[in-house]
Amino acid sequence: MNKICTSLEQSKKLLELGIDRKSSDMYYWCGSDLRIGGYKAQDEELDIPAWSLAVLLDILPNDEVTSTTVTRGGWNIKPAKYLDIWFAEYETEKHDNDFSLSANNPIDAAFEMVVWLKENGKI
Repeated sequence: MNKICTSLEQSKKLLELGIDRKSSDMYYWCGSDLRIGGYKAQDEELDIPAWSLAVLLDILPNDEVTSTTVTRGGWNIKPAKYLDIWFAEYETEKHDNDFSLSANNPIDAAFEMVVWLKENGKI
């Protein structure tokens, strides 16, 4: 099954980092059964927000994005041509704060990049 949003653990981590729950576009409904839900929480106090790939990409700073290479510094997420691995990179002009990772799907790559950028004061 394809991953459509952050996992429950990833969602909790984003909340811990101070990402606004209102920026999410999905929720885990925490009623009698835990399941991924639609666009609105049924219970704002109980339900846990989840973020799709599109929203995770919106959280990343968009003034530094390039589609294939990083020329002035910024982030980049791209699919590998082999092994179905996704890479996320953050580079500065001087390459003094470089960070890169690989993940099995684009949501995990975007999640890890959002976490790193938030923890390092980039967003």
